[in-house]
Amino acid sequence: MGEYGSRADGPDDSSPGLRRTVASEQTLDQLRARVGAEVVSALVRSAELGFLGGMPVAEQIDHSLGFVAATERALDHRPSNVVDLGTGGGVPGLVLHSCWSEGRLVLLDGNQRRTEFLSLEVEGWGSASLEVVRGRAEEMGRDDRYRHRFEVVTARSFGPPGVTAECAAPLLSIGGVMVVSEPPGAFEASRWPEDRLAELGLSLDTRERFDHRFGFQVLRKTSGTPDRYPRRVGIPSKRPLF
Repeated sequence: MGEYGSRADGPDDSSPGLRRTVASEQTLDQLRARVGAEVVSALVRSAELGFLGGMPVAEQIDHSLGFVAATERALDHRPSNVVDLGTGGGVPGLVLHSCWSEGRLVLLDGNQRRTEFLSLEVEGWGSASLEVVRGRAEEMGRDDRYRHRFEVVTARSFGPPGVTAECAAPLLSIGGVMVVSEPPGAFEASRWPEDRLAELGLSLDTRERFDHRFGFQVLRKTSGTPDRYPRRVGIPSKRPLF
């Protein structure tokens, strides 16, 4: 995996509270080495089907490894229970599984074609801990099998901050973390208002810049999420909390 794209210059890394991350003790090449060949092959096929957008697969994998780095820094260990919201064609979900194969990982998406593709891809991997679920996060957050069950929730392009936070918070156990990919450019603190996060039981943790290219916001579950969240399917998107 060491042949992946050369390091690119990123946006200004001087934002307050920003922490540069290359998984502390691990170099980018060491992180790349944790990604199995079957994952690379699956993502190449996913890209050919148009499930991954225009970013090259190698860069998609590097971006996914930013979730690995930020999560392991936040927890100081590899997580045992993870859900990837809006996993789409498998990023970061399949990369997370390759790096954390010993733990439970749920890949959640509402699109039938994408979830059918992922289910077929992982069928032969022989992993009982990897689960592809087609459904809505609002419903999952009210299901006792999933509510408050996860140590980590990841979100790459699930939705705006208010929607992502409302759908992710009910899934997290107290002490767990939510890791969200941020848009290119300087971090904007206004995207994550602390008072509204507190309503969901979340608090700001750290901002991470991975390999000078990719930004992530880490939030931590500090208290229980009220029973009224998440609201009914579609309501978080129509009337976001922030």
